[in-house]
Amino acid sequence: MVVLNDDQVRIVVREFNAKKDCKEVEEVERRCEVGSTGKLSLFTDLLGDPICRVRHSPAYLMLVAEIVVRSGGEEKRGIVGMIRGCIKTVTCGKRMCRDVKNNHDFTKHLPVFTKLAYILGLRVSPYHRRKGIGLKLVRKMEEWFIENGAEYSYIATENDNHASVKLFTHKCGYSKFRTPSILVQPVFAHRVKISTCVTIFKLSPNEAETLYRHKFSTTEFFPKDIDSILNNKLNLGTFLAVPKGHYSGWPGVNGFLTGQPESWAVLSVWNCKDVFKLEVRGASRVTKGLAKTSRLMDRAFPWLKVPSVPEVFRPFGLHFLYGLGGEGPLSIKLTKALCDFAHNLAGDSRCGVVVTEVASCEPLKLGIPHWKKLSCAEDLWCIKRLGEDYSDGSLGDWTKSKPGLSIFVDPREF
Repeated sequence: MVVLNDDQVRIVVREFNAKKDCKEVEEVERRCEVGSTGKLSLFTDLLGDPICRVRHSPAYLMLVAEIVVRSGGEEKRGIVGMIRGCIKTVTCGKRMCRDVKNNHDFTKHLPVFTKLAYILGLRVSPYHRRKGIGLKLVRKMEEWFIENGAEYSYIATENDNHASVKLFTHKCGYSKFRTPSILVQPVFAHRVKISTCVTIFKLSPNEAETLYRHKFSTTEFFPKDIDSILNNKLNLGTFLAVPKGHYSGWPGVNGFLTGQPESWAVLSVWNCKDVFKLEVRGASRVTKGLAKTSRLMDRAFPWLKVPSVPEVFRPFGLHFLYGLGGEGPLSIKLTKALCDFAHNLAGDSRCGVVVTEVASCEPLKLGIPHWKKLSCAEDLWCIKRLGEDYSDGSLGDWTKSKPGLSIFVDPREF
């Protein structure tokens, strides 16, 4: 418990109680802007379970800040802020390892893991800001991180969210770390045509795990419990694209790894629709009118395949694409085919948009369709070192490492 201020007004930071706090937490959520993309703002509308966005992580906690006002011998209480946090083990680097196989010496890369904490969903009611409530919530959450052995803590915010950036970098000791891009593609009323030069296979969770561990285990932020993600009910599948004609049928993941084509691409789809919804706010009447006109045109003349804007000015669901990767000269084209496939899958589920997040210098970024108006060119990840690495010590301080070409974005934290 954290108590602030005088004898008449106290702020208590405590653990979220699902039985009695849901309605108040949802009310604070509705009052708080949680992000923006240019002139359009994105707001979350949690589906009756405020802790659902971290529930699928290995370890998680939600705290609320409650104001307690004593007047005339009576106490009035109300929630004015909250924060969510989770802990997992991820790849933070790689090390060289010499090995001997079939009488030949060779060098391979092995992942270096660390225990990483993530802060999300920090909210303070607009009527109670600039009173130190956000800082107290962060510090209390960090205490829990340290108690549970986390070496690092990180948060995602926007470059132009000056209040959030100032809180974490000036007051909480975080440093700017990575600037990935959030790419948003509307789901049109018509299906997107997928290239006939591409064959797409759906992998089983076990096959996907084998592929990801073999190809991406040294990618920054790769989750050690990738099997839990792939077997989660929110995971809609992992899809692999190869040039048409390379296989007469799916050879299995081991057959693919031993005789893979020169070019290939892979991604997985996560169903955020059953976790939260978004709503685009801040658009003018003209923008809304043009969007409605595009939908009417698309319905009236579907053969024209007008790129209509879906109804994003009311709460809508989304699918999140993660685990994007690939190799070869055709990998960008194959990634585009997978994104088109994911678009059609989202359309079948009546989602409003398809979203992914990739490193700003990700080579496959060119193959990901998106609208700049809805996307965020530079999301900001800030990081803080909480303790010493429990790895072999070869990495040093992760906060000072240079970014790689790719990152592995955990869908549980989007």
